Amino acid sequence: MLSKTKKKSPKRANVFRRLLGYVFKYWYLFIIAVAFTLLSNQLALLAPRYSGSAIDAIAAPGGADRDVVWHSVKRMLVCYAFSAVTSYALSVLMIYIGQKIVYTMRRQVFEKLTSLRVGYFDLNSTGDIISHISYDIDTINSTLSHDLVQIMTSIYTVVGSLIFMWQISKPLIGVFVITVPIALVFTRYRSARVRPLFRKRSKKLGELNGYAEEMLSGCRTISAYEREEEISSRFNKRNTDSMDAYYKADYYGGALGPSMSFINNLSISLVMMLGGILYMYSRTGVTSEGTLFFITLGGVAQFVQYSRKFAGPINEFANILSEFQSALSAAERVFKILDEEPEPEDAKDAVSLSDVQGRVEFKDVVFGYTPQDTILHGISFEATPGQTIAIVGPTGAGKTTIISLLMRFYDVTGGSVLVDGKDVRQIKRASLRAAYTMVLQDTWLFGGTIYENIAYGREGATLDEVKAAAAAARIDSYIESLPNGYDTVIADDGINISKGQRQLITIARAMIADTPMLILDEATSNVDSRTEIKIQQAMAELMKGRTCFVIAHRLSTIENADTILVLRDGQITEKGNHDELMAQNGFYASLYNSQFN
Repeated sequence: MLSKTKKKSPKRANVFRRLLGYVFKYWYLFIIAVAFTLLSNQLALLAPRYSGSAIDAIAAPGGADRDVVWHSVKRMLVCYAFSAVTSYALSVLMIYIGQKIVYTMRRQVFEKLTSLRVGYFDLNSTGDIISHISYDIDTINSTLSHDLVQIMTSIYTVVGSLIFMWQISKPLIGVFVITVPIALVFTRYRSARVRPLFRKRSKKLGELNGYAEEMLSGCRTISAYEREEEISSRFNKRNTDSMDAYYKADYYGGALGPSMSFINNLSISLVMMLGGILYMYSRTGVTSEGTLFFITLGGVAQFVQYSRKFAGPINEFANILSEFQSALSAAERVFKILDEEPEPEDAKDAVSLSDVQGRVEFKDVVFGYTPQDTILHGISFEATPGQTIAIVGPTGAGKTTIISLLMRFYDVTGGSVLVDGKDVRQIKRASLRAAYTMVLQDTWLFGGTIYENIAYGREGATLDEVKAAAAAARIDSYIESLPNGYDTVIADDGINISKGQRQLITIARAMIADTPMLILDEATSNVDSRTEIKIQQAMAELMKGRTCFVIAHRLSTIENADTILVLRDGQITEKGNHDELMAQNGFYASLYNSQFN
C-alpha cells in the first residue's frame, strides 16, 4: 500500500509572494494598470473638493454665487466621468492579465503533471487533480483579476483621503484614531480563525470531485449491483462535509463585512456629529477662520465624503479578505503540485538504447513502494530476444509491479534490471520506454478519429499502415462498416464504442508500433471467445521476433509461451513452459485445471 507523505503548508507570505511573481511577469501591463489606478482614484478624490466648493458658494453670507456653483459642479462631474472610464479600463486590463496568468499557471501545472513519476497518480485521485487545474486556478484568477484591483484602489484611496481630510480638519481625524485600530485588530483576529477554514474547504471539494469522478466512471458496475442508494448515500456524506466546510468558511468569512460596516458607519456618525459641532462654533464666531477648529459647511460635507472614501476601502478590504483566504488556500494546493519532486533525471552517464536486441534480465530484484512494505523478494529470470515470458499468479502477487519495473516507472530497491546487458538505471528513460509497446487491460483512447487513435502508436503512420494494423487486429471490418470509416470520431475514452472494440483498437495501435519488446496485460480480457481466437492468431504474428511479457489470467492464452513464471507473494515459486509446469502438478496445474475442468 502506498502512503502519502505529509508536507507542511507554506507560509501565506511566501504563497502571496509567488502569486505576485506571476503578476510581475507581465510588469509592463502591471505598470499601465498602476497608472490607471492612480489616475482613476486621483480624479475620484478631487470630486469632493469641487462639491465642497459648490456648497460653500451656495451657503455664502451674501447669497449663492451661481457661477462658482456651476463651475464646481461641472468640474465634479468631469472628474467622476473620467474616473469611471479609467476604472473600467483598469478592470479590463486586470482581467486580461488574470487570464494570461491562468494560462501560464495551467500550462505549468499540466506540464508538471506530465513530468511526475507514476507513483504520484497512484496516491492522488483524478478528480482531486482536476480540481487543482479547474477550480483552484479559477479561484486564483478571480482574486488576481478583481481583488488585486480593489486592493490597489483601496490603498491609494485611503492614503489620498487621509491627506485631504488632514487639510480640511485635523481634529476630526481624531475619530479614526479610535475606530481604525479597532477595525484592524478585529480583522487580524478574524482572519486567523478564517484561514484554516478556507484550506479545509478546498480539501473537501477535492475529495468530493475525486469521489464523483470515480463513481461516474463505474456507473455500469454500480447499476449492475444495484448499489445506487449506497453510492448516493456516500456521495451525500461527502457532499454534506463539503457543504459544511463551505458554510463555515463563508459564515465566519462573511461576518467580516458587516462587522467592518458597523465600525465604519460608527466612525462616519461620529465625524458628522463632531463636524456639526465644529461648524456651529465656526458659524457663531467662537472659532475664526484659519484656526485649528474652524470649518465651513462645505468643509464638513467634503470631510464626510472623504471619510466615506477612507472607510469604504477598509470595509471592502474586509469583504475581499475572505476571498483572498480562499485564493491563497487554492494557491497552496496548486503550488504543492508545482513543488512536487518530478521523476528523477537520468544519470549523467546514462546512454540511449540503440539497436535493441530485447534481452531482459531480472537479477535478485527486491522492490517495495515503501521501505516498510516489500512487494517483490529476490526475483530473478531472463528473457532472451524473441522469447515470450508469461507471468501468472493471484491478485496482489506483484505481476503489474514487474511491468512497472520493466518500464522503469519505479526503480528497484535492491538487485538490478538489465536490458541488453545494461542496467536500466544507466539507460535514458525515454529510449527505454520507446523500446516497449504496451497493451493494457484498461484501454485508453482519446477524443479523435479511429485513424488518429491507431496511428498514435507510430508517428507519421500512413492510412495504409493503419488499415493493415486494423486488419491484423481483426477490427478492420467493423471500422469499414461505420459511415465515416477510419474518420469516425471516437468520444473521450471511447465511450461511444463497446469495450471489446476499444480493446481491439488498442491492439491495432500496438501492432503499428515497431518496437523490439512488447508488454501485454490481459490484452484479450474484453473480447468474446471467438474474437479471442482470431486475436491470438494475430498476436502470434505480432509477437514474432519480439521479446514479449504477458500477464494473463486466461491460461489458454499463454500455453505457447516459452517461459511461464508463477508469482506468489512476491516470489517466483514455479518456472517453466506449460508442459513442464503441468507435469510438476503444482499451483499452475491446479490453476489451469480449475479453468478447464
